[in-house]
Amino acid sequence: MIFPIVAYGDPVLRKVAADITPDYPGLAKFIEDMWETMYASSGVGLAAPQVNRDIRLFVVDSAQMFKTMNEEERAEFPGDEGTKAVFINAHIVELEGEEWGYNEGCLSIPKIREDIYRPESVTLEYCDENFTAFTKTYTGLTARVILHEYDHIEGKLFIDHISPLKRKLLKGRLNDISRGKVNVDYKMSFPL
Repeated sequence: MIFPIVAYGDPVLRKVAADITPDYPGLAKFIEDMWETMYASSGVGLAAPQVNRDIRLFVVDSAQMFKTMNEEERAEFPGDEGTKAVFINAHIVELEGEEWGYNEGCLSIPKIREDIYRPESVTLEYCDENFTAFTKTYTGLTARVILHEYDHIEGKLFIDHISPLKRKLLKGRLNDISRGKVNVDYKMSFPL
């Protein structure tokens, strides 16, 4: 089932999500639907709050980004070939490296992109879909996608990383998104 993506302005996007247990109702089906929704929306990551669930779960497929890059573009991210994974109850252990800029967008905030600065690597503790525990370090573009999705389970959005002046300049466009005055090719749910 393809879920509608929750648009900017919905309170669920600002809640700190809760950890879950292996007996979370319908978890396997929910994860399957998350993947289907992400791919149907042409995303590379999707967090549960974006489909109106305030739980600490997100999916990432940064490997698909690398498949579309040429050799020169891939060379910019040494050691990062992407990953496809489910992250449950993720918590950051460590952020390392210099912050670097990359133009980010978000399915919940369509048609807006901004240069966002994030650290080079992130070490996370998390569980996969089988509740196998991992502590893993991710770098480059994959770290960026993970940090973007991690922000969602912490009640943050990528626009929180831009200057107050830029946010003020975007206010009208953000309000339009909340009201459904935006054209996208995927299902959305609007708060206003």
